[in-house]
Amino acid sequence: MSKTGPSRPNLWTLGGLILFLAAWEAAVQAGFLPRTLVPPPSAVPNALLSELRNGFWLASVQASLGHYTLGLVLGSLGGVVFGAASALSPRFDAATSGIARLLRPIPPLAWIPFALIWFGATEGAAAFIIAIGVFWVNNFATYAAVRAIDPGLIELADAFGQGGLLPRLLKIILPGAAPGMLAGLRSGLGQGWMAVVAAELFGVEGLGQRMSDAAGLLATDVLIVYMLTIALLYALSDAAFQLVSRRVLAWTP
Repeated sequence: MSKTGPSRPNLWTLGGLILFLAAWEAAVQAGFLPRTLVPPPSAVPNALLSELRNGFWLASVQASLGHYTLGLVLGSLGGVVFGAASALSPRFDAATSGIARLLRPIPPLAWIPFALIWFGATEGAAAFIIAIGVFWVNNFATYAAVRAIDPGLIELADAFGQGGLLPRLLKIILPGAAPGMLAGLRSGLGQGWMAVVAAELFGVEGLGQRMSDAAGLLATDVLIVYMLTIALLYALSDAAFQLVSRRVLAWTP
């Protein structure tokens, strides 16, 4: 393979992005897109500098990271535990499957009124909304991963005296289900960021509230700044998670 081969997809990606931004800028400058509704890309750096100077950007990022992390941890932990319990216990699965079918189609946005009633316009309410979205992703990913484990491995563990729940869980189930569970956790990272804006629209400090304020002022360049901020934060968290996943799954072929 040519030494330049692996870099070509990156060059195409960069070229496509540059072409997209250039076309966007040209469309606004030529008047095909109204500047008041669609800001040109060239306006975004100044908007970012203004937000940084005023302290809004850093404060919003810190606030969102706080309840994002809390919601992510609670939703991921709850989803993994619930999914594993459903996969391992037919009785528990039967008892809760109807509840899951009832609640799963309800989007996190629909829980906002209850979040306000139960927690008020607080970080706890935002974390609750985020946790709901993350919970279902991890629940079904863990359930599928545990159910996919080869029953022969369980029988083999029984034959070697490892039939107890804890040894079976630590030596067979968790290692065997780890790839699927980690895939669910990774999906939950993105699901959590998608819920952040909605979770903050009702007055909780963070990126979503700042976007709501900017929308009210038709500051579309500021809106783009925070949209890109969310994309960047997700990209960083996803890259870090992939590094951790590769270390955890180093034993897999």
